[in-house]
Amino acid sequence: MGVAQITPEWIFKMTFTFHRIPVGICNCYLLRGERTILIDAGAWDGMPAFLSEMKKLNIDPKQIDLILLTHGHWDHITNLNDIHEMTGAKVAIHGRDQFMVETGEPLFPAGATPYGRMMSWASKRLLRPRLPKVKVDLVLDDNGMSLAEYGIPGKVVHTPGHSMGHSCVILDSGEAFVGDTAMNSWFLRLTPGLPVLAEDIKMVVDGWRKILPMGIKRVFPAHGRDFPVEVMQKEIENFK
Repeated sequence: MGVAQITPEWIFKMTFTFHRIPVGICNCYLLRGERTILIDAGAWDGMPAFLSEMKKLNIDPKQIDLILLTHGHWDHITNLNDIHEMTGAKVAIHGRDQFMVETGEPLFPAGATPYGRMMSWASKRLLRPRLPKVKVDLVLDDNGMSLAEYGIPGKVVHTPGHSMGHSCVILDSGEAFVGDTAMNSWFLRLTPGLPVLAEDIKMVVDGWRKILPMGIKRVFPAHGRDFPVEVMQKEIENFK
């Protein structure tokens, strides 16, 4: 009888895990392969929750090697400086959103629906975040990047529209961490679907048309719980 061979690809997949970490109103996601990546850095009042979740997972924050930002809006970067100082991790974001991180003055997106336009109008007048400036270590371009060097089976894909530098993370196993290209939280929309806020909603839809063929099975938004990709397939098919 021959001896079964365990392929490097099998080992690669078996050593990868991910976790959702709610940080304020924003979901961050911890990807753990040979190295560890944190997607986004959360919103105001989120640090206690971040530290609590890391303790529950029995993970030392210093194990985080990269903070990968889906985009530069305030609710995704508010705790960036604290987490960056705590971990010593590098910071990565697309070049179109780099200025929001390095100036500490993120923009608020336009509305893509009547409710979104009302929210955008009010928020631009009430929310004027002035955050610590953080130097970006890794500036992403439109080609995105592979996560293979971190032992993580996936890639970063540029998906502009919500912001011009928005990116998603697509795993080979079918999970998609989509930032704000989809939303599923009660204060934004009652059912999962396209964002109510976007600089250009048609670009958001084009981004979905780009990533849907990549084998996505489940969608993990920054706001709200995950849901099956069929929801977005229907949204995109029905978009006018």
